[in-house]
Amino acid sequence: MIDLELDGKVAIVTGASRGLGRGAAEALAAQGVRVLAAARSEQDLQALAQSAPEHIRAQPCDMLDMAALAALPEQAVAAFGRLDIVVNNAGIAPAGKFLEQDPAVWDQVMTVNVTAPATLARAAGRILVNQGSGKIINIASTSGILGKAALVAYSSSKGALLQFTKALAAEWGKTGVQVNAIAPGAFETDAQSAVLESPDILKRRLGKIPARRMGLVDEMGPLVCYLASPQSDFVTGSVFVIDGGESCKL
Repeated sequence: MIDLELDGKVAIVTGASRGLGRGAAEALAAQGVRVLAAARSEQDLQALAQSAPEHIRAQPCDMLDMAALAALPEQAVAAFGRLDIVVNNAGIAPAGKFLEQDPAVWDQVMTVNVTAPATLARAAGRILVNQGSGKIINIASTSGILGKAALVAYSSSKGALLQFTKALAAEWGKTGVQVNAIAPGAFETDAQSAVLESPDILKRRLGKIPARRMGLVDEMGPLVCYLASPQSDFVTGSVFVIDGGESCKL
């Protein structure tokens, strides 16, 4: 068994109250990481924290509040004494035809999916760059690689997040801080409830995935842990696609 050397490290995970963010927080905590779990839903965050009280602390935070986001790194240091890892997972994906969607929706998607991760990375970077080590892990989407109809704002924002990842990795390459991204495809989370609850829609959706199934939340946790660990110190500016082969299908 590979020792990921994560015991005692400290992470911030946004969007940690459910879905892939919760899975990431739980996977890191299982490796001995102390996690500051941030999201809007205080009730769900408290339930997460109670599941691993020695490793997870709840920190309610609205991804539209840049001041609150910028304060998270110092809160992590105050709570746990250090900061090593940031998982920018929180995001929104309102569907709608581009010509019919309120322009305000575009602004909100870009704020939550691009500006918020950049704000948190900047604030965390002041600590990580100074100490000469750290990991930024941005959770993007295969929609940011290929684009998806009725999700123009979301696809655009995740594409921007991927380029942000690569550019920041290049800028911070000499500092000892690695910046990488994960681009998930379809996973069995609340965000896919409309698909999962309809046998016909689910059948059509799975038909587009070579693996013929959706991903499980637990299947992404090990990748997050690897990218958070010293084992990935030579990995930066990379995008890891985890989608059952959907994005490579001809």
